[in-house]
Amino acid sequence: QVHLVESGGGLVQAGGSLRLSCAASGRTSSMFAMGWFRQAPGKEREFVGGIIWSGGSTYYADSVKGRFTISRDNAKNTVYLQMNSLKPEDTAVYYCAVGTSPIRVARGEYDYWGQGTQVTVSS
Repeated sequence: QVHLVESGGGLVQAGGSLRLSCAASGRTSSMFAMGWFRQAPGKEREFVGGIIWSGGSTYYADSVKGRFTISRDNAKNTVYLQMNSLKPEDTAVYYCAVGTSPIRVARGEYDYWGQGTQVTVSS
């Protein structure tokens, strides 16, 4: 089991920035990748981006590319989502997730999820 705790959400004006954190504990040796997802009211959950834990390669959804950056701190088992140039349409609950299988991650399937943190961007 991997336990995830997100933090850093809040209210920000359009054009502003926020940094989300996701701290992992438990069986962290099983982590292959960590991903960020978001879900706005009335909408389906959307993939935001992810990072391969060992190599650090990152990948992003087109909707956030160039504005969001994912990084990690291996010593702290923590992943960060730096969000810049925020837009009202970025408003959502943001979740981090851990994938343990490369094949499943390639399909967008993650195994462990955090509780989510609210991000609200005002216009």
